[in-house]
Amino acid sequence: MRRFFFPGPLASEMIITGDDGHHIARVLRLKPGDYIIVAGQDGQACKAEIISVDGSSVKVACRQALTESNEPPVEVWLAQGLPKGDKMDFIIQKAVELGVTRILPIETAYTVVRYDAGKKAARRERWQKIAYEAAKQCGRAAVPEVASVQTFSSLLKMTLPETVIMLYEGQPACGLKQALRMTPSESYLLLIGPEGGFSPDEVLLCRQRGAQIVTMGPRILRTETAALAALTAVLYERGDLGGT
Repeated sequence: MRRFFFPGPLASEMIITGDDGHHIARVLRLKPGDYIIVAGQDGQACKAEIISVDGSSVKVACRQALTESNEPPVEVWLAQGLPKGDKMDFIIQKAVELGVTRILPIETAYTVVRYDAGKKAARRERWQKIAYEAAKQCGRAAVPEVASVQTFSSLLKMTLPETVIMLYEGQPACGLKQALRMTPSESYLLLIGPEGGFSPDEVLLCRQRGAQIVTMGPRILRTETAALAALTAVLYERGDLGGT
């Protein structure tokens, strides 16, 4: 059954418009009496019956509340150094499928890609749409937010999750698995550098912020590989990827 997100809490009756309304009415050609799954911003979901279709405006009524547990039991933010090409599209899609909570694209000292204000806004809109489609496809209860592109220093000034973990190939003493088992937490921020990794100054700033500097092992991973491998490791060790 197809899943759609409603931009608000669930109600007994809702009207779905925009791209989703067009997709339901014009692409899928669903009609009154057909059923879809609707998930609200409150994380609740229901089986909904289509009541009427008017152009790209679709009216639905909740018929059965669904008790879902599709979200991971831990919160994981991914701060990703901007990679070259379209790698960010891939990272966002797969991170959402795995269970990421929030994605923060960052500019670092070694970032090659630089966007002006207009390009940043356009990229964010594109990335949020990718996150939305991935969340629909894999049955998420909520759509992870893709934040605006920001600098590394501005990121560290934010209110961040309880545990901050930076992946850095120059830190062989502590592995990610060891860090996760030593400091169990309910929320994590994973810091992943771009193709050139992090600068020594950025590592120092993270140490001063109380971050754990860890390695993923003896091999140097591409930025897109490191991001998804680290996210998988956290959700396997502390989340739900290992099963119940």
